[in-house]
Amino acid sequence: MKNTQLDHSQHQVTACKYPLCFLAHDFDGPMNIGSLFRIADALGVEKIYLSGNSVTPPSAKIKKTSRSAEKYVPFSYEKNPLEVVTRLKQQGYRIVSLEITSQSKDIKTLSLAATDKVCLILGAENRGVSQDLLDASDESIHIPMLGVNSSMNVATACSIAAFEITRSLKR
Repeated sequence: MKNTQLDHSQHQVTACKYPLCFLAHDFDGPMNIGSLFRIADALGVEKIYLSGNSVTPPSAKIKKTSRSAEKYVPFSYEKNPLEVVTRLKQQGYRIVSLEITSQSKDIKTLSLAATDKVCLILGAENRGVSQDLLDASDESIHIPMLGVNSSMNVATACSIAAFEITRSLKR
């Protein structure tokens, strides 16, 4: 049988959602926000929390990058990200920052149970996760960087982290 590319009409939509949410703080680039929506839709992320100076929908640039995923992924905006973290902790979420820190662990060593609920904190492209959010986190994880650069685009890093987390949360 010949291996042929499928088109969008052949895609099977599922209702699978994982107990994973993103908290994006101070994302001023609409393309990165749009990418988060597309990643969340693709990987079954339950919600995106935007905070600080983050750009919010509606935005033509977010819509273009997300391929309209902002219509399907729930999101909310709150100026103070620490209030979001406090609420999520009260709901039993494990708060995990994606950042290279003095105490961050390699993402491959992140141990999750299938029943865990996770909030992945993502920081601004140029400044990363703020110290206040690092302090409020249960732990920090990083993606090992093997090349010259010490980091990658935040949306790219988010997609790797979200994929690894959802693999651990598979039921």
